[in-house]
Amino acid sequence: MPTRKLTLIALLAALSTLLMVFISIPLIPAAPFLKLDLSFIPIFVGLMLLDLKSSYGILLLRSLLKLLIANAGINDYIGLPMNILGYMLLLFVLNWCLQQKNWRPWARQTTALILGTITLTIAMVLINYLYALPLYAQFANFNIQQIFGVWNYLLTIVVPFNLLEGVILIGLSLILLPAIQRIFRRVN
Repeated sequence: MPTRKLTLIALLAALSTLLMVFISIPLIPAAPFLKLDLSFIPIFVGLMLLDLKSSYGILLLRSLLKLLIANAGINDYIGLPMNILGYMLLLFVLNWCLQQKNWRPWARQTTALILGTITLTIAMVLINYLYALPLYAQFANFNIQQIFGVWNYLLTIVVPFNLLEGVILIGLSLILLPAIQRIFRRVN
């Protein structure tokens, strides 16, 4: 792999880590533990400037750096694998949509926004139900069934959170992309 590509991957992973660690916003008042962070944007930039494999590398490196720099214990051990899997699926869908050369640019971007958000939401509902909720109940003494009820939590908190997260992250990424591409072209 060329040095320039590795350097860009490392730089985007570092930026993504900083955004994940220092900027996070709760979106749903009933669940302040679910926070939106902007770490996806540099990962998306890696997808658009490099390729899908590189964006996966940025995502994995960002996650490893988060564990090393600002480990939140059980929350990260359960939450980061969810985040990784959800973002991998999201990146795959975005890559497919944005590679459709026979579609008009607005159609590619609109389809990416809609399909990406739906994919992220469905993935996170399934991952929460099958993976996270049992592990949080067992290892963190945080039993969603007792606090909210499983289906109430999934439908009234997880679904709206991920719909908002998908629209915000994909929308911001698509809005910022042209400026980032112009900067990248000037540097090259």
